[in-house]
Amino acid sequence: MDAAAAIQTVDVNLYYGSFRALEDVNIHIPPRSITAMIGPSGCGKSTLLRCFNRMNDLVDNARVEGRILVEGVDIQQPGTDLIALRRKVGMVFQRPNVFDLSILSNLKFGLRIHDMADGRDDIMQAVEEGLRHVGLWDDLKDKLRTNARRLTLEQQQRLCIARVVILKPDIILFDEPCSALDPMSTLRVEELLRELKREYTIVIVTHNMQQAARVSDYTGFMYIGRLVEFGATKQVFTNPREKLTENYISGRFG
Repeated sequence: MDAAAAIQTVDVNLYYGSFRALEDVNIHIPPRSITAMIGPSGCGKSTLLRCFNRMNDLVDNARVEGRILVEGVDIQQPGTDLIALRRKVGMVFQRPNVFDLSILSNLKFGLRIHDMADGRDDIMQAVEEGLRHVGLWDDLKDKLRTNARRLTLEQQQRLCIARVVILKPDIILFDEPCSALDPMSTLRVEELLRELKREYTIVIVTHNMQQAARVSDYTGFMYIGRLVEFGATKQVFTNPREKLTENYISGRFG
């Protein structure tokens, strides 16, 4: 085992009933980096991502074999505190999933569930820090009582990121976070990811290979449940070791 890895998997297989969705996946994700997972639809990228905070536990008939270590701790062990795990390994989904509540209530929600703020001053300090992290404080500090669904899609996605950051995770998982955004909003969110990398380990699933090339330090290419190749992004995109990776990146399939 590599104690320096933020996330490491050892021979991970995932089954939905009798269907094997992941096959002997071994990956080493360094800390304080952005790792992009690419591959065609249905190849297992999002399934692997959800392994890292055991979100697949919520899927009927899902079963995981192998070891998944987060900062050296096997999260597959019986007795794992899943609430604590999902605070440590936060997740941002494909479409902004803001609650039909005020901006302030959206941000207070997680703080109260995890008992992370005692009084109003603590809550407001955490809210401000979270919004500053995602570049929204100046825009929203006087609109905290506004319903979050009145924000633009980009602002909603940034709010979702703030809702994760406010819980002080170590790792943030992003499942196609820009798929609902326009090109300019996408570039701004990518810039935000680069800033967040200074403090967090980031893993992003994306169908956009240009995005993976722009934003990530490491890239993993998946195909039919297998991790075909993993390495530094520049190497994967310019000198892939596997012919299948080269064919995908060059557009021969996908």
